[in-house]
Amino acid sequence: MSLNHNIDDEMLILGSSEATKRLRRLITQCADSTATVLIQGASGSGKELVSVSLHNQSSRFSQPFVALNCGAIPAQLLESELFGHKKGSFTGATCDRLGRFELAHEGTLFLDEIGDMPLDLQVKFLRVLEEKVVEPVGGSKAVEVDVRVVAATHRNIEKMVSEGKFREDLFYRLNIIPISVPPLKERSSDIPELIGHFAERFSVGSRPISFSRRSTHLLQSYSWPGNVRELSNLIQRLSVLFPEKKIELTTVPQEFLPSELMLLANQLSTLAEKPDMAHEAIEGLRAEFSNDSKNKEQAEPHENSAELDSVSNDFERIIELSDSIAAIPESGIPARDIIKDLESNLIRTALIQTEGNVSKAAELLTMGRTSVIQKISKYKIKIE
Repeated sequence: MSLNHNIDDEMLILGSSEATKRLRRLITQCADSTATVLIQGASGSGKELVSVSLHNQSSRFSQPFVALNCGAIPAQLLESELFGHKKGSFTGATCDRLGRFELAHEGTLFLDEIGDMPLDLQVKFLRVLEEKVVEPVGGSKAVEVDVRVVAATHRNIEKMVSEGKFREDLFYRLNIIPISVPPLKERSSDIPELIGHFAERFSVGSRPISFSRRSTHLLQSYSWPGNVRELSNLIQRLSVLFPEKKIELTTVPQEFLPSELMLLANQLSTLAEKPDMAHEAIEGLRAEFSNDSKNKEQAEPHENSAELDSVSNDFERIIELSDSIAAIPESGIPARDIIKDLESNLIRTALIQTEGNVSKAAELLTMGRTSVIQKISKYKIKIE
């Protein structure tokens, strides 16, 4: 099946992070080439969106864009899907059928999950790439095709090559232009724009859902293992369940949130319910942040002003939480312990998210690297 895509809001790569800007620049630079492209990235990160953008910005824009998921077709049928077949060539072949290469003639063929292509078929696929002809199953006449091939995978193809699971010559033939799509957790600053886009797209009532500032911050703190697809699904779910509402994630029933996001929301909800934001605790935390800033100034003075801005924003959120406390129980609350638990949990989460990279964790937390190292020692956090 051939699909002609036009550039519209659904096909744009949204976001203003540096990673997303670099990706858009690379697509624009490579779009009009006929060279094969290998897109690598985690599932749900937007690899097909990149392929569509490559096609839409090329001179092949008015020609077919044909997509095929190699992992979704049984191995014995994939050859027929790619190259077509002649009537009677196998059981069930009741008529001639064009393959995806012929359907994409003069356009773009996008092959998703190329790592799932069987080794024996990889040989024939490589021949098509090099000779630009296809031979339908059961046919004897080769057909010339003019197709720009864009392949994608979430697998580590280099590792598959070393293990003998993917042909080395085919890898080099596909990897002429490599494009890596960063996971959503590495471009969290794109999330507010993506939220707005999906909220508009899935709006049920007269206006789209929105999120409180604290909830947006939570969504940016989540690791998004399912990437943009997971974010899209969550916004669609909340749009159906809470149409036209301004959503506070701490009040959303737990069964509607991913487990990690639910834990983050529960932590924030605990802070809102307990008097750990009393004046003395805020002053203590302010002093601790102040010490962090001084350490940061000594270790990395050129970044100090940016961190001070971040600290200011953190205090705004803390004070905002403190405003929601109606009364302090007579028994009192161990405010400092709760704050320390929250801080240590945030550092652990950042280290898990960055696979133990202290420098990247410090960037996520907008803290100085020296300060993070000190707190890792203070809280006896294991780096795995």
